[in-house]
Amino acid sequence: MTPPEDPDTDQRPAARAERPWWKRYYPWYAVVGGAVLFNLLYSFPHYFATDPEASRSQLDPGFQPHFAFLVAHVVTGNLALVTMMLQAWPHLRRTRPRIHRLIGRVYVFGAVIPTTLIVLFVLVPHRANQGSTGLACGAVLWLGTTLYAWRKARQRRYAEHRRWMIYSFSLALFTTYGRIVAWMMLNWGLQVNIQILIEATSWGVWIIHLLIAQAYLEFTARRRDKNLHAGRFDPATGAIRQ
Repeated sequence: MTPPEDPDTDQRPAARAERPWWKRYYPWYAVVGGAVLFNLLYSFPHYFATDPEASRSQLDPGFQPHFAFLVAHVVTGNLALVTMMLQAWPHLRRTRPRIHRLIGRVYVFGAVIPTTLIVLFVLVPHRANQGSTGLACGAVLWLGTTLYAWRKARQRRYAEHRRWMIYSFSLALFTTYGRIVAWMMLNWGLQVNIQILIEATSWGVWIIHLLIAQAYLEFTARRRDKNLHAGRFDPATGAIRQ
């Protein structure tokens, strides 16, 4: 005969061990937020003076609206970064889903689409050759991943929506580091070959960001114990489970 359970015995499962800081979400969220804030403080003061001489980018003297399009790109690009941070905020996504969806529409239609079209059809054709191809490829991928993520949200396929939005967010950040290095060059005397810097930020950064995004998707899938049968495609990560 089984003895009765002691009512004073705590039947709750043991608490999980606390994860190290580098496996938590918010420290990395703060790091990315710091980069976005720096980008805002670095970009806006030079373009809201409405003075083409204050532009940090070389202007085409034969194309008069060049500076106006550049200002529009700075505004929509920074709007994309701010709305990206709000979209990635877990508390807002869980507690205010309607606001999350509204901000998502602003991100897609008010920020990503206009800023990438300006890059592809105005800025790249009227800039020097350095880094133009890498910048155009990054813009095409950013636009494509964003529209595909929006389509998946419309279809209510939210696991795939999350995956493609993470790709989109990683691509949204790929131009921020060049500005940070440029600021360090001006204020700290950092010596960097500008040609190498432009090419590295135009190609290498968005490639590295996509690899980091995929690694994050794989890590979070394992952490949530999303185990599929061997050989099955996981739409949340794009991986084939072994």
